Amino acid sequence: MAASNPYKQYKEQSIMTMTPGELILVLYEECIKSLNKAIYYIEEEKNNDEAEKLIKKTQRIIHYLDGILDYKYEISTNLHLLYDYFIRTLVKANIRKRTEVIKPLIPMIEELRSAFSQAEKKVHMK
Repeated sequence: MAASNPYKQYKEQSIMTMTPGELILVLYEECIKSLNKAIYYIEEEKNNDEAEKLIKKTQRIIHYLDGILDYKYEISTNLHLLYDYFIRTLVKANIRKRTEVIKPLIPMIEELRSAFSQAEKKVHMK
């Protein structure tokens, strides 16, 4: 019988108890972290395989975020277009392994994270 990993259990429980807004914030954070690591692997480590994994991870997160959009809200169409741009840019970044393609995405995702953070705070103030 394999021993369970307490950290993994904690992390899973933490995710299961998050509000949808909190989960979105965590996903944006993970995108930012993964893209920064991908840049590091391309520029410093010259490890394109690891960079590719991180870029693909970010693509999966963005696809997930796009898939949960609720189109009864007008902003969803704009977010869909932005997520589509992110995906196309990440595909290009993965093919070329050029950080100049990745770097402009990070401030855009940070801005989205900030906007969702403010919205999440307002929701919980009510």
